[in-house]
Amino acid sequence: MINAVNLTKVFRTEEVETTALNDVDLHVKDGEFVAIMGPSGCGKSTLLNIIGLLDNPTDGSLKINDIEVAKFTEKQRTNIRKNTIGFVFQSFNLIDELTVFENVELPLLYQKIPASERKVQVEKALERMDIAHRRNHYPQQLSGGQQQRVAIARAVVSNPKLILADEPTGNLDSNNGKEVMDLLQELNHEGTTIVMVTHSPSDAKYAHRLVRLFDGKISMEQPAVTFAEL
Repeated sequence: MINAVNLTKVFRTEEVETTALNDVDLHVKDGEFVAIMGPSGCGKSTLLNIIGLLDNPTDGSLKINDIEVAKFTEKQRTNIRKNTIGFVFQSFNLIDELTVFENVELPLLYQKIPASERKVQVEKALERMDIAHRRNHYPQQLSGGQQQRVAIARAVVSNPKLILADEPTGNLDSNNGKEVMDLLQELNHEGTTIVMVTHSPSDAKYAHRLVRLFDGKISMEQPAVTFAEL
């Protein structure tokens, strides 16, 4: 599904040049669950942003589903992103002025899905994440764990083939964090490809493979211990 070759990202100002990614090769198979770890500033989020088509690399090749996307325009990236990729963030990124239902509905509005079909898909996603009973609440009325359930419902409502998760349990206690990881694992078992950035060794054990970044380069790849083996 994802093939990155010699991926490089350089941030430049008038005075400073910073290499965030340095000739990174990363290959993720369809249906795989990959965890990316490394110290702060090693390039994890930069790599996730490029894979998620939120940014272009400075150099190198990036193919998603065999489509070369490295030099795509913002409009081209948006078209692939909204039909292929779901995002789950540490800070949830919900809109406070919208209800739970309306937050989950947003990706479908961008895709111009008819209202009747949107309602069916949103209700299905809310039921799947066990948060339907909060459909008319606002984010600030929810616990952190409930907000992340809403964020995951929003990520899966359009049935994306790929979910990118950036520290999905970073703002949660251990119990809510485990629930979120169980949900991501369930989605993966159903066939969704997941790439997750995390600082948590226990979260990384849910993945099939662990990729370690250091100073913008992949320093190591290894199988991760699955949850079933804990």
